[in-house]
Amino acid sequence: MKPILAEVITIGDEILFGQITDTNTQWLGAELTKIGIRTIRKSSVGDKKEAILDVLKEATERADLVIITGGLGPTKDDITKATLCTYFNTTLERNPEALAFVTKFFESRGRQITEINAKQADLPLNCTYVPNDWGTAPGMWFNENDTVYVSLPGVPFEMKNLMQYRIIPLLQKQFETPTIVHKIIRTVGIGESFLAETISDWEDALPGHIKLAYLPHFGQVRLRLTGTGDDATLLKKQLDEQVEAVLPLINSYVFGFDDDELETTVARLLSDKTWMLATAESCTGGYVASQITKYAGSSAYFVGGVVSYSNTVKVNQLGVKPETLSQFGAVSEQTVREMAEGVRKTLGANVGIATSGIAGPDGGTPEKPVGTIWIACSTEKKTVARLLKLGPYREQNIQLTSVYVLNLLRQTLLEEN
Repeated sequence: MKPILAEVITIGDEILFGQITDTNTQWLGAELTKIGIRTIRKSSVGDKKEAILDVLKEATERADLVIITGGLGPTKDDITKATLCTYFNTTLERNPEALAFVTKFFESRGRQITEINAKQADLPLNCTYVPNDWGTAPGMWFNENDTVYVSLPGVPFEMKNLMQYRIIPLLQKQFETPTIVHKIIRTVGIGESFLAETISDWEDALPGHIKLAYLPHFGQVRLRLTGTGDDATLLKKQLDEQVEAVLPLINSYVFGFDDDELETTVARLLSDKTWMLATAESCTGGYVASQITKYAGSSAYFVGGVVSYSNTVKVNQLGVKPETLSQFGAVSEQTVREMAEGVRKTLGANVGIATSGIAGPDGGTPEKPVGTIWIACSTEKKTVARLLKLGPYREQNIQLTSVYVLNLLRQTLLEEN
């Protein structure tokens, strides 16, 4: 079966200027994959007619489906419709169905439609009007020279709903697509190159219709298996078999699959043991606690935390000995152990974790350069500490430390079980 290839184009100076984050292309890529359409390229272009025409021409040469988002508002800087008219050598004409929809939209809100609002109903003659039930900017469907073009509003809420309920059913009628199935193995604590070396023989033996991708991100690597074929059930079975084959090689690094996050895996382990967690953070400044509590229901396993940025707080709230600080310093194995033990006892938790280090960009010494960080995990049975040697970048160090201390917590909980 011939693969159906898509290209996504986002339009707007605000994207290129970095004034808004483009979340549309990520969402569209995931939704297209679900219906067997493979996205081969994503482009962003400003509000310039010639630039939009160039990227449309390039996309047409590569893709069976071109999806455009943005530039459909009623103001002068929104030029997508006029540019599409130029590209397709056609003109704008007021669409009666679109005009009736826009008029009703404003009347239902107790407002009178103005001429600038009515212009939302001006559409290229060669397009099929696709109603936008969540706004006034219409969707447009073009079928020209064996290529489908879909123009959607840039507002994510409107785009997603229009795509989900209007466009995807049309695409499924238009194209006969293969089935694409993904399976993701989530690992932590092993670098991408070491992981690749460990599973090299298994990867080389993968069948041709199953591809592997490495997706590293802050101390974690996702292994994404993608199977392409005609039978979704068979593909899922084959992917599961490949997972079972590789797990013995990397099992100690695997914390979950598909949509699992390290925080949710830790939450599940804590809940299974009916244990409560407490955190003591110095260099991470509360980031670890925020990662734990961003999920609903975290009060069932998280009792609280102490941001012990100063040595005074370490001593008074966590019970770190003054002599420990004077002899070994705040960034030391001895101090971080006492922090983890202290927060566990002080807050009445079953397990405590702690971070203390030099996140940067300043504060380093020849003995303890920026990126020197200690983490610890303490239960009633034992306290374990680890030294991290990270880089000079503050934000990266904070995020990596969070990952590593949560992984230390995960390993400790598994050993306790």
